[in-house]
Amino acid sequence: MAILENKNPWITKSSEEIYQNPWISVLHEEVTDPGGREGIYGVVQFKNTAVGIIPVDEEGYTYLVGQYRYPLKEYSWEIPEGGCPRGEDELEAAIRELKEETGIVAETWEKIQTLHTSNSVTNESASIYLARNLTFGESKPESTEELQIRRVKLEEAIEMALSGKITDAMSVAGLLLVHAQKKQRGL
Repeated sequence: MAILENKNPWITKSSEEIYQNPWISVLHEEVTDPGGREGIYGVVQFKNTAVGIIPVDEEGYTYLVGQYRYPLKEYSWEIPEGGCPRGEDELEAAIRELKEETGIVAETWEKIQTLHTSNSVTNESASIYLARNLTFGESKPESTEELQIRRVKLEEAIEMALSGKITDAMSVAGLLLVHAQKKQRGL
């Protein structure tokens, strides 16, 4: 049986926004699933696109950001990340977030990946950038951020993603893509 990639097998009978704040809205939807059963679906809609940055200096080091993640109730090491409000240029948001979180300004930018962070329950999309030719200044994190910045060899950050020491989806995906690209190029 052929799967039609462009055909939506779900029937949405009703949709109601049951919660919203400046970052998300939550929808409660009455649906008929692809198998014909009646049911419900909860969808978290994000008001921002996520941006993540892998800054790499001339010596082959990258910069990770450590912070306590409230929803997880645990500490997390990640690539610098932030939000891009709808309508704002993603690259401009990435430039802003890198400087805000680390104090780093990059001269060279390359978008390396677009991904969906948890597409079974959210519509969140993320863009990941590789940043090079770095200069350093003072960081200015938001009041919700108590950050540590850690300079590590890029290979160490990749190993942290491979070994489960980094679990943030954007960080893991971005670092593993950089790892695969390095292997393809023989670097």
